[in-house]
Amino acid sequence: MGIVSGRPLCRLSAIVRIRIGLGLGLALAAILALTPPNEAAAQSYNFTDVRIEGNERVDPGTILGFAQIGRGEALTGGELNAAYQRIVNSGLFETVELVPSGNTLIVRVREWPIVNVISIEGNDKLNDEELQALVGSQPRRVYDPTQAEADAAAIAEAYEVRGRLAATVTPRIIRRSDNRVDLVFEIVEGQVVEVERLSFVGNRAFSDRRLRRVLETKQAGLLRTFVQRDTFIAERLDLDRRLLTDFYNSRGYVDFRILGVNSEFARERNAFFVTISVQEGQQFRFGAITASTDLPGVDAAEFLRLARIDSGDIYSPQAVDIAVTRMERLAIRKGLSFVRAVPVITRDERNQRLNVDFHLERGPRIFVERIDIEGNATTLDRVIRRQFDIVEGDPFNPREIRASAERIRALGYFSQADVEARDGTAEGLVIVDVDVEEQPTGSLTLGGSYSTNSGVGVNLGFSERNFLGRGQTLSFDITTGTDASAARFSFIEPYFLGRDLSARLDVFYETSDFDEADYNTQVVGFSPALTFPVSLNGRLTLRYRLSEDTIENVDDGEPDLDPDTGERIDTGSSPILQREEEDRLTSAVGYTYSYDTRRTGIDPNAGVLFRFGQDFAGLGGDSQYVKTTAQGIYQRRVWNEEVTLRATVEGGAINALNDKGTRVTDRFFLSTAQLRGFAPLGVGPRDLEASNEDALGGNLYSVARLEAEFPLGLPEEYGLRGGVFFDAGSVWSLEDVEGENGVEVDDSFNLRTAVGVSLFWTSPLGPLQFNFAKALSKEDYDETQVFNLSLQTAF
Repeated sequence: MGIVSGRPLCRLSAIVRIRIGLGLGLALAAILALTPPNEAAAQSYNFTDVRIEGNERVDPGTILGFAQIGRGEALTGGELNAAYQRIVNSGLFETVELVPSGNTLIVRVREWPIVNVISIEGNDKLNDEELQALVGSQPRRVYDPTQAEADAAAIAEAYEVRGRLAATVTPRIIRRSDNRVDLVFEIVEGQVVEVERLSFVGNRAFSDRRLRRVLETKQAGLLRTFVQRDTFIAERLDLDRRLLTDFYNSRGYVDFRILGVNSEFARERNAFFVTISVQEGQQFRFGAITASTDLPGVDAAEFLRLARIDSGDIYSPQAVDIAVTRMERLAIRKGLSFVRAVPVITRDERNQRLNVDFHLERGPRIFVERIDIEGNATTLDRVIRRQFDIVEGDPFNPREIRASAERIRALGYFSQADVEARDGTAEGLVIVDVDVEEQPTGSLTLGGSYSTNSGVGVNLGFSERNFLGRGQTLSFDITTGTDASAARFSFIEPYFLGRDLSARLDVFYETSDFDEADYNTQVVGFSPALTFPVSLNGRLTLRYRLSEDTIENVDDGEPDLDPDTGERIDTGSSPILQREEEDRLTSAVGYTYSYDTRRTGIDPNAGVLFRFGQDFAGLGGDSQYVKTTAQGIYQRRVWNEEVTLRATVEGGAINALNDKGTRVTDRFFLSTAQLRGFAPLGVGPRDLEASNEDALGGNLYSVARLEAEFPLGLPEEYGLRGGVFFDAGSVWSLEDVEGENGVEVDDSFNLRTAVGVSLFWTSPLGPLQFNFAKALSKEDYDETQVFNLSLQTAF
């Protein structure tokens, strides 16, 4: 095969340097041989002829151009050496020799070979396509040893990012005929270097376990085969520094510092021991909150009302930033250009308070000349530009630029997004440069689900979050299960009509065949919706729904035979259900208002979520009702943020507007997620005179849940936490309560309660939740459920 001794490139380079040095030495020796030692440096030479030898592809004139030696010109030894260096520095030749021979200068060269093929050997964890993209050397180009070394370093870095610090990459060349070589990168991947222990020094307010949850890097545990974040990556520690600093700052520790990060490598265990030394400082709270200004006609008190910061609250930089944003936007609405709200913070060390004065001042008159966007090969410019609240010609606001950069990163379309401002073409102008690097935004998902309620299910879905580069979302999902199946098509335009207005269209088909009920349902329809913000934390959704709702296969009560005894039995469903067995067309408009403080995260230890919605059916169709639902959730972390307390209250009411009343597909049922300890369709009005005792649902429902989630003392990387809960709720109220033989169904309010424990496991297959519940108060006909497991994942 003509192998060139199989030498590594580093050895070959050394040999090349020896050859070059030897050539120069011979040339200089020849020069020195022609002159006495004391006159060698000053001796001049005059060559009447220059002969080029060894060149195959490079033209002799090109080589003479590099040498810059003319026939008949007098040359000193230094000039001859300079000519030699110019030829070498051209990078075209593997060896160069200048040999004076009387009045003739012989330039003897050996050209670098041509790369025939490039191959990668020894790789298993990274495929050839991924590694070839990192290689700058190209076939049918002149071989460049410097580029080959750079390619090897790039491949090694790709392995290092994945925690394989011991990976080695050796470039080798194999000689072929016609001065060609095959370039081979030999890879020894090595083992993944894990973080065996992640510990902290100097932390008093928060435990190691709590701080580990903040970091992106994780400790290696029992699930090290599946957890990828426990590999040691030096760059990830830089991110961890920022995350840890933000964590402490948002909790009032403004003097927090990271004194050092010590990464100790244990070679015998092929693992790192990472120790982060911190200095927490004291926790500060907000003191006096004031506003001031020297600008004429500006009412500082009007701006102060927008701060919405209470004295005594734990200091949060984000709360200050949000207050500044509100004030500067108010200034824009009032036509006050270039007005900035500058927070002036003074420390009260004795009381551990930070007094904040929002000083309104006029900033420099700087305008945005233009916004330049680069790197978006697929994403349209307008998708990026609409993340800016400013356009060309608007006053420049650095805070708005930073906020726009965060919004661009939050899109999820780019693996990297940098936004910077630079001087414009004239004084008072700036140019905003946006440099992005796109990443895949589509996914094809094959998923599985399991619960003790609905059994095993399969999900097949396709989603594209940046459809045609327009920032639109297109998705299609098919879900099948033991008791239900569904298909849904969704399309979302996040900036409908060029505004912060999200337009959504859903087309759906759903069927159900529950074991707990002797009837089937089928729903097919579509629903367009518009969602827009009404405040910093509030959003409003307006929607329309047109669907055909079918109740079928209701048991008509004909006698049947018991398969075991052969005796005649009655299998009839409730007359209430039999009267509801029909197709109905539902045409409804509705809205939902949501208020979520988690959008801002001003208080990282507490959050409030509130939803209120109504649907009005009767704009055509057969159904006529008003359906109202409300939900409120309050969550807080206590005991050094180790324990999460959560309280949930929700309820709903549906009122029929015609004599047909509501149907079982319209009424409320409580799921096991709403009321643990009871089976699906297990509570609420039930016709006990019917042989199958079908659940009928109710026009009213209310539920309250209290729960706590806490660590179990196990390593955080295992992903196991415990919980306790108390649930209470009921479903009641029917218009049609006449069952068998004129007996009325009990539709009164009957409170059900249950207590239990939970085990939360963030498993490699997805989040698992195990609930063990005990019903405390129930009706005789209720169906209870002691254990519930739910799982949903994609693979």
